[in-house]
Amino acid sequence: MTTIPLQMQSVEDAATVLRGVAHRTPVLTSTALDARVGGRVFAKAECFQRVGAFKFRGAYNAISRLTPQERARGVAAYSSGNHAQAVALAAALHDTDATILMPADAPALKLAATRGYGATVVTYDRYREERTSLGDALARERGLALIPPFDHWDVMAGQGTTALELFDQAGPLDRLVVCVGGGGLISGCATVAKAQDPPVPVIGVEPAAGDDVARSLAAGHIVEIATPRTIADGQQTTAPGEKTFAVMRERVDDMVLVSDAQIVTAMRFAFERMKVVLEPSGACALAALLAGRIDVTGQRVGIVLSGGNIGVQRFVALMNDAELTEQEEGAAGLVP
Repeated sequence: MTTIPLQMQSVEDAATVLRGVAHRTPVLTSTALDARVGGRVFAKAECFQRVGAFKFRGAYNAISRLTPQERARGVAAYSSGNHAQAVALAAALHDTDATILMPADAPALKLAATRGYGATVVTYDRYREERTSLGDALARERGLALIPPFDHWDVMAGQGTTALELFDQAGPLDRLVVCVGGGGLISGCATVAKAQDPPVPVIGVEPAAGDDVARSLAAGHIVEIATPRTIADGQQTTAPGEKTFAVMRERVDDMVLVSDAQIVTAMRFAFERMKVVLEPSGACALAALLAGRIDVTGQRVGIVLSGGNIGVQRFVALMNDAELTEQEEGAAGLVP
């Protein structure tokens, strides 16, 4: 019998906490996408969640379970952006203060939004400093309750409500594809998928430059890598958490990798054909389908569009870079 505390009941309890607070985001379909991949795709659009990403679900659930004394002292978190915004907003909704450790090169949009929700932001150098130890020290020194971005049972349970809604909205699925950073979202979603009858296979997707989870699952133990150099800032983790790794080992069936170029292609497809703006990390699962990294022919497949926090200048720059690359490859005869 499993000893992992995260179970289907944990996610259902989180759904009760989030009811009327988190958005019940839409599930999008696209005939163009179905034609491209040969299956029926149901895309859970968490880009329309509060703060623009699924992270709100976990942050709110975790803060709601703190004692009144803990909330009175305030909360702390570390994040590249989406969890930062989520904790900032969730803290404000619980009438408590938030102090967030963020990388100095975090997207300006995410920094501004985090401060806009009322949080105090402390910055660090993500390539020279280790955020977990810095965040732990910050919380300890200031007497704050630490709400980590993924390695926390209540955070994972809250994030798992994404899949709980998806199965309710889309009906039975043949497989579920989820982007992976530290593993909180896929841990929660896989818990729901494995509770279905029959259990649904779960595939995780990472950027090729940030394959710490794929390496860890292949090795059978946590493998730490250098901070990834990828456009998917929400997936620049160096290792899965101990809790998320335990869940993923038990409930995730496979991992695939996508390149930054494939992520940009997915962002463009979502914008042009589905009329949705996605940040790079938010497009990772879609990228895996469009790049043929997962064969979904004849299947009903669920994917999570996990976030849409990207500024217009950054979005346009990525699209322009992709156009130049395509033109160069075409001139060299590399593109048919």
